[in-house]
Amino acid sequence: MELFAALDTVLLSRLQFALTIMFHYLFPPLTIGLGLVLVYLGLRYVMTGDRLFRDAQKFWTKIYALNFAMGVSTGIVMEFEFGTNWSVYSEFVGDVFGSALAAEGIFAFFLESGFLAVLVFGWDRVGPKMHLFSTMMVSLGSIFSAVWIVAANSWQQTPAGHHIVPVYRRGEPWVVDGELMMRAEITDFWAMVFNPTTVIRLTHTLTGAFIVGGSLVASVGAWYLLKNRHIEFARRSLNGGLIVMTIGAFTAAATGHLQAKITYAYQPAKMAAYEGHFETGPGHLTVFGIPDVKNETVRYDLSIPRAYSFLLKEDLNAEIVGLDRFAPEDRPPIWIPFVTYRVMVGIGTYLIVLSIVAVVFRLRNKLYTHRPLLFLFVITVFLSLIANHGGWVACEVGRQPWIVHPPLEWTGGEPGVGDVVVDETGVVQYDETQGLRTTDAVSKAISGEQVLGSLIGFGLIYGLLFIVWITVLHQKIQKGPDISEDADTSSASVEDLLNISSSRVSHSKHMIEPNGGSGA
Repeated sequence: MELFAALDTVLLSRLQFALTIMFHYLFPPLTIGLGLVLVYLGLRYVMTGDRLFRDAQKFWTKIYALNFAMGVSTGIVMEFEFGTNWSVYSEFVGDVFGSALAAEGIFAFFLESGFLAVLVFGWDRVGPKMHLFSTMMVSLGSIFSAVWIVAANSWQQTPAGHHIVPVYRRGEPWVVDGELMMRAEITDFWAMVFNPTTVIRLTHTLTGAFIVGGSLVASVGAWYLLKNRHIEFARRSLNGGLIVMTIGAFTAAATGHLQAKITYAYQPAKMAAYEGHFETGPGHLTVFGIPDVKNETVRYDLSIPRAYSFLLKEDLNAEIVGLDRFAPEDRPPIWIPFVTYRVMVGIGTYLIVLSIVAVVFRLRNKLYTHRPLLFLFVITVFLSLIANHGGWVACEVGRQPWIVHPPLEWTGGEPGVGDVVVDETGVVQYDETQGLRTTDAVSKAISGEQVLGSLIGFGLIYGLLFIVWITVLHQKIQKGPDISEDADTSSASVEDLLNISSSRVSHSKHMIEPNGGSGA
């Protein structure tokens, strides 16, 4: 029992939430990205009448439905965790977060789930245009879900459109352990939704999701080409995935740069953790290094001098706020955001290079037969998922020790202008009534023993779900698309084409017919 008494309830609750949300976050990027692919395929079928596009949409709809089901089932769990593990947090942000979650359910989930039945089961029951409209609504619904969730999360990073008021119970102020409980109350709904970081974070998040969807399609197409199966389907999948990946990779770089600038303006400690920038002054862009938190330096540093200053302020000599402006208890952890940020940026750079090389090979008609390049596409879907998770982990861990980040002031009068306002000791003094520390947000009524039990249970259940998901996904991809008889028959393998051609030649030289299609 002494062992259980020593368990850290806050740490275990954070680990449990990290487990559940990281597993859940496998699926929203896949559904959002695949939704865009389904719209493209449905539109091409309506415009051209080529049934191979319809067959491709059918195939990817099965993958979409699987990921949608997994996303819904794992997403519901987190809403209960807010009440069971984070009741103080729920009390503090309930008016804000509850409004965003309600809007997601009304405007997004109902839209997506309502039309999903038509998308999955309506192939021979509704016309192509109605089916295309349903596909668009499903895709739009998944994007709407991201809008409200990212808006709520962005409010935690940069709160706006609210004021802080005491919590009352039966007409009296609510006091817990001698502390007056406070809560955020919305004063301007749209200011809350469009807080300073919502738009750029939403754009970056959606771009990342499109990359995941495009890389999945390209990955499966490349795998079929390596296996010499479904040739025409594979080529079109690789082409479409490459287009989405290329646009997404460059857009992600641009939106990521803008997000870094706005993060520095409102959360300079987070950006300092990303770069291991301990001392205020001109900032160097660290490509590689090992943070030494004790000595406040980065060892084995490989960096570009003053590039960090230029990226944030377009000035090589600009001073960038470092971690020395923050008290030790107000600094985020260094290792996790430092590493995961570089994982995200590194994979993003890889995607840009891969996209450029692939486009060059495609223009030279060498993409479909270049096996090393095709293999790189096969593994790209895993890398894009890792990059999405890396960016999210860096963002959330970099926000610590705050679960709701309080505002800070700058000497220039505007966020990011000048230096942060500090006290006589040279460090920032936050108004803690305007934010909430993670250590104060956990439920008071739960024990470490209880959280450990639920953490183990979630680990076992999610491990089983992961195995089921991978197994079903593998089976569907292994089986491949069901090609219609009147679709482009060039989706057959090269060996099949040669066999068919040989048999026809031996039958009659006058009855030879082309065994190809219209192409992409």
